[in-house]
Amino acid sequence: MGNSIKSAQFLIDSRLADAARGSVDAAYELGMVYSSGASGVEMDLIEAHKWFNIAALGGSTEAPYMRAEVAEDMTAREIIEAQKQARAWLQMTSLRAA
Repeated sequence: MGNSIKSAQFLIDSRLADAARGSVDAAYELGMVYSSGASGVEMDLIEAHKWFNIAALGGSTEAPYMRAEVAEDMTAREIIEAQKQARAWLQMTSLRAA
């Protein structure tokens, strides 16, 4: 059990670092992991929507479809929260790059 938690955390940490550097693929992969609960990561639709939104804004052609699919299982409040978190992430990473 401990190894799967460590593996999941390593996956998230490495993808977060790549996403912070502007990797659209990393953002999309984070969306996939959070939407499915893959690799020992707990499923979190708000996080999934956030990452698919970031990937879509970065130019991913698949992310808008995945974002819409995830949104079907979310409340309006959850979607608003995901959008808020995506904006905050984008603002934070753009400030770092400046």
